Amino acid sequence: MPTKTLYIATADGEADAFAAFPGNGERHPGVLMYADGFGIRPALREMARELAGHGYYVLVPNYFYRHGPAPVIELPEYIGDEVRPTVFAQLMPLIEAHLGDDRVLRDADSFLRFLTAQPQVAAGTVAVTGYCIGGLLAMRTASAHPGQVAALAGFHCPVVADGPDGLHRLLSGITAQVHLGHAEGDLTPEALGELDRALDAAGVDCTSEIYPGTVHGFTMSDTDAFDPAALRRHWERLLPLLDRTQSDGRGSGSGT
Repeated sequence: MPTKTLYIATADGEADAFAAFPGNGERHPGVLMYADGFGIRPALREMARELAGHGYYVLVPNYFYRHGPAPVIELPEYIGDEVRPTVFAQLMPLIEAHLGDDRVLRDADSFLRFLTAQPQVAAGTVAVTGYCIGGLLAMRTASAHPGQVAALAGFHCPVVADGPDGLHRLLSGITAQVHLGHAEGDLTPEALGELDRALDAAGVDCTSEIYPGTVHGFTMSDTDAFDPAALRRHWERLLPLLDRTQSDGRGSGSGT
């Protein structure tokens, strides 16, 4: 499975990124994958390789590039609960600053332009997926690029918006088919119902469900939150979504 470290020119500098893609010389549908708040690291690279093995060109940008190449802070090999508060104390100012201005949309423009220009990427629409804060970035990217993003998936992601009007603005631009997989520890059934009503009101074609018995971060194998069954469920939801929306651009030699 070919992998590369790449550098993406943006309005604010240069973002490093990780890419994984099939090595059969064909062109494949593009997937922009946003990491969780811990950023690009071995666990994320492995997930990108897994997805690429199903016939996709997967680009994982370092959206904290303004603070340096990934990892932007020193990360332990295993991010257990005993070190999590210290790690998040360093990361939260970066996360809050990133969500608080227009840099998300400027970066999304650059990331999508770069992804679709790669010679291994097929022409046509792309997919966007993300984890934790990356899920929110994926939603904002899909909302800002409705004609280009045909599939959107977010897992254990905070659906953060400034009141009902903000939630409507976030969702109303989305024309992609969507799956949202929520951690049981993140979302009550009542909050899920409110989100689902907002999705319906915005006309979003979406499946939105709580993964039973999970806590925030359930897809991440290098954390205490990891749940192997929930990770399998994540693939069982993500791969059919991509297959439905991106199969026209897949090379004949893709898949595993």
